[in-house]
Amino acid sequence: MAATGLSATLDGMANLSYATGWRKYLWLAAGIALAVAGTNGEWAIPLAGWVFSLAMMRFARSSGVWIGSAGVVLGYCVATVVLVAASGSLTVPPILVGCVLLSLLLSVPLLADRLLCTRLPVFAATLVFPATRVALEFLLATFSPLGTVFGPLATVQSTNLPLLQLVSVTGVYGISFLMAWAAPVVNAVLERRAWRAVAAAYVAVLGLVLFGGSLRLALAPSPQTVRVAGISVSRDAEQRMHGLNNFHTPTLTPEQKPVLRKAFAELTDDLFARTRREADAGARILAWPEAAGVVLDDDYPEFLRTARELAVDKHIYLDLGLAVVQAGDPPTRDIAVLVTPDGQIESTYDKAHPVPGMENLRPGDGRVPVAASPYGRLGHLICFDADFPRTARARADIVFVPSNDWPGVARTHAADTVFRAVENGYGILRQTSNGIAIAVDAYGTPLARSDYFASTEHSMVVSMPTRGTRTIYGMVGDVFAWLCVAGAAGLAAAGVLRSSRS
Repeated sequence: MAATGLSATLDGMANLSYATGWRKYLWLAAGIALAVAGTNGEWAIPLAGWVFSLAMMRFARSSGVWIGSAGVVLGYCVATVVLVAASGSLTVPPILVGCVLLSLLLSVPLLADRLLCTRLPVFAATLVFPATRVALEFLLATFSPLGTVFGPLATVQSTNLPLLQLVSVTGVYGISFLMAWAAPVVNAVLERRAWRAVAAAYVAVLGLVLFGGSLRLALAPSPQTVRVAGISVSRDAEQRMHGLNNFHTPTLTPEQKPVLRKAFAELTDDLFARTRREADAGARILAWPEAAGVVLDDDYPEFLRTARELAVDKHIYLDLGLAVVQAGDPPTRDIAVLVTPDGQIESTYDKAHPVPGMENLRPGDGRVPVAASPYGRLGHLICFDADFPRTARARADIVFVPSNDWPGVARTHAADTVFRAVENGYGILRQTSNGIAIAVDAYGTPLARSDYFASTEHSMVVSMPTRGTRTIYGMVGDVFAWLCVAGAAGLAAAGVLRSSRS
């Protein structure tokens, strides 16, 4: 009787799933609403990320090709524009154009499923959507200026620690594959197309991933730690600086320099004072946010002399986020500088990925500098660079990610950074202004968190492990993603061949 009841329930669900007329648009409406909640926005709901593709897929499969395609594209456009508008970024015209293009691209995997779902054997058909989705996410992250900040399904799962361990093997794309695979598997169940075998395969893979992730966490060693302090500028110092800096012209002129020098000193003096305080309290490494210190190009050597003297005096490492204002185009350099306890400039790193349409910078080469120290191998990226898995690949133990956000992207940007830590097996300290500062270990375990907007004290102190771990992803890179690219192409070719023969 139980089997009969399940069969009847599935029959009813199948009939409902292929609703005709206006009722099928309920699936589309549900898909749009769930997409807004299930993407890495400020109100992300992790569960919604697993199910919104299912609702979109039900609409597409219930409609003709043209109506289904138009509905899916419209759905992604609405969800993407809402998310980007909520982040406060739609005021930049190139970003609005990017939203439309991104929506068109994100629609491709569902359209591929719509065209191929009945032309392939059931199990192979369930792989079309996840393989195509991962292939698209990977190609966007690799060849577009967007990185992973808006693309991967996986980015809403940054707090699911057992699942998160998968990225140490596959990169962020492994979780996206599992999430996308759920939609066609549930559809196979609803349509009663060899559903038992398909569902069993999916449950087995998901169970193995969660068990393996839990085991990896349980066996993680407990390394030695070092006291690290993230230092952000006080709001009082920022207000004093803005009160003095009344220049808004893009060209730096000689008459501006005395006032700018005085204004920028409000920031650097405050940062150095806070750095001394935390060093006296026991911090051995001090990290500033992106562009926390602002100096004129003429004053840069003197600034470095002060930083070096401080490092020697307190016997500390300094990871300094700086904006160097210079004449000409571009008007600034966005850099991170690592100063050692003996006063040496270990590395100077220029931001490799300026935010499209928002930053006028000459990009750096994207090679992560890594320095040996008594506290492990230390490296640094800058803000948006951590949204590019390829750029973030490095053999390090602790990586500093000085950042500067704004309220609409605070949660989004912080969550995306966690994946880089687990992919590469290093701890991350992401000190930020105007956002959420976080510290995680090499397994993505939260160590510290500080919301710039909810606190008047903008220092974050944390004990960071001094040793990371080796990962398969760190050794082989994006092999899984390339397999998905090949798999998507192969499934598409197989579908076309089977269609031509029938």
